[in-house]
Amino acid sequence: MAVSVRGTRGGGSGGVGAGFRSLFSYRIFVSAMFSLLFIATVTVLLTTHPSTTHHHPRIQSGGNAYMHRTFLALNSDPLKTRLDLIYKQANDHIILVKAYAAYARKLKLEISRQLKMFDDLAKNFSYLTSKRSYKSSLFETDGNLDEDVLRQFEKEVKDRVKFARLLIAESKENYDNQMKIQKLKDTIFAVSELLGKAKKNGAFASSSAAKSIPKSLHCLAMRLVEERISHPEKYKEELPKAEFEDPSLYHYAIFSDNVIAVSVVVRSVVKNAEEPWKHVFHVVTDRMNVAAMKVWFRMRPVEGGANVEVKAVEDYNFLNSSYVPVLRQIEPAKMQRFYFENKLENATKDGSNMKFRNPEYMSMLSHLMFYLPEMYPNLHKILFLDDDVVVQKDLTGLWKIDLAGKVNGAVEICFGSFRRFSQYLNFSHPLIKERFNPKACAWAYGMNIYDLDAWRREKCTETYHNWQNLNVDRTLWKLGNLPPGLITFYSLTKSLDKSWHVLGLGYNPSISMDEINNAAVIHYNGNMKPWLDIAMNQYKHLWTKYVDSDMEFVQMCNFGV
Repeated sequence: MAVSVRGTRGGGSGGVGAGFRSLFSYRIFVSAMFSLLFIATVTVLLTTHPSTTHHHPRIQSGGNAYMHRTFLALNSDPLKTRLDLIYKQANDHIILVKAYAAYARKLKLEISRQLKMFDDLAKNFSYLTSKRSYKSSLFETDGNLDEDVLRQFEKEVKDRVKFARLLIAESKENYDNQMKIQKLKDTIFAVSELLGKAKKNGAFASSSAAKSIPKSLHCLAMRLVEERISHPEKYKEELPKAEFEDPSLYHYAIFSDNVIAVSVVVRSVVKNAEEPWKHVFHVVTDRMNVAAMKVWFRMRPVEGGANVEVKAVEDYNFLNSSYVPVLRQIEPAKMQRFYFENKLENATKDGSNMKFRNPEYMSMLSHLMFYLPEMYPNLHKILFLDDDVVVQKDLTGLWKIDLAGKVNGAVEICFGSFRRFSQYLNFSHPLIKERFNPKACAWAYGMNIYDLDAWRREKCTETYHNWQNLNVDRTLWKLGNLPPGLITFYSLTKSLDKSWHVLGLGYNPSISMDEINNAAVIHYNGNMKPWLDIAMNQYKHLWTKYVDSDMEFVQMCNFGV
């Protein structure tokens, strides 16, 4: 068995050696064949000439073109490779220059000189490559290139490339800045559009808040009416007092449907009056609020012996549509829709006209002041007060002012070019243009002393009627009672010292407190009325201190004073 084992090992070793030698010989053979094949391929490529004439590399494209140019360069004039690079550089700069020229046109820049230079430079590059001497010597020849011609071509290309780079470097910053400016303008325009829309929406919201009836006011009116219904014996009608027609007393006219506001005006006058028993208040409201107004002043009599007369508009029989133009003009359905359908989509389309769509402007209470002589035929002078004013000083001095034959005593509100007649009346209309001075100074409503005798003499109510009838189509002025007032009392108004009447507490947060404290009357004209939640806090306390907070209904209705 020992011999047998050794024999087996020896035989196996010999077989393996023979197989290894065979494999090694096969690999040598394959390597030799591949080497011969590579040498043959290179030889063929080096000895093969293109059958076509020379074409410029820019015609070729992709990987095939690259291989073609590479192998072609090995067997061609080396100057042609140099020409390719020069041509490519020139072509790249042509594209760049044209891009800047197109960019300049898009931005509409006022640089016609640079724009012309870009165009000329692009044309010069194109002209250079198509120049006859270069075209025949460099681009249309099958032989070797002329090195001198190529050197001259390279020099001209490099000169133009250098100039193009300088021009682009000089213009790039300008174009970048212009692009930033253009983007900034676009942004400003977009923001301006959004701001304008937000302002209109805000103005509409503010106007809606100002015209709405707060829950506390509604509650107070309901409580007062409920009190009258529950105790009718307490609130029987009284005969008119003699003081109501006594011309020797100080008479005030207040036209409002706001019970709490009227009470503040009356309380502030009386508390600051030196002789309150000589003051008479003529309060006129609408039919809906007359009962509540009467109950208030019956439950809370005015201090100091002052007298208050409360009446409804309907108590004056002569105030009907056949006599009053405003009542006649509001009757058509179209006019009612214009003033009372104050929708958001209509308001935001015309923000400047939105404020004039307030139904309050067409209320008889707003135009009642034009009938003062007829309402109070036995009086000689009367002081008109808005319901959004607060009196801080004794006002009897107003009756002592000599109006010099004028009808109306008021504080002028113009400054510079603002609040002139031109802002309230349509001076493109010939009737307005012929009769009034556009630079005439406007004056304020809200605290006006009227000489009723001069009023009757000048026939001011007739003047008001005439102009109101002419404005039936609203071409002379938009709306409100100030424009017809400016017309009616044109050249009939006496300017008062500004300390008598300070305005703007309902919209202007920048009024000096010294100016307010020195004023006889402060006026919350504007949307931010002191009885609303949107009132300005820095002024609200000047109004709330005259609210009768001890009145049980005021406490029940949560006025927050």
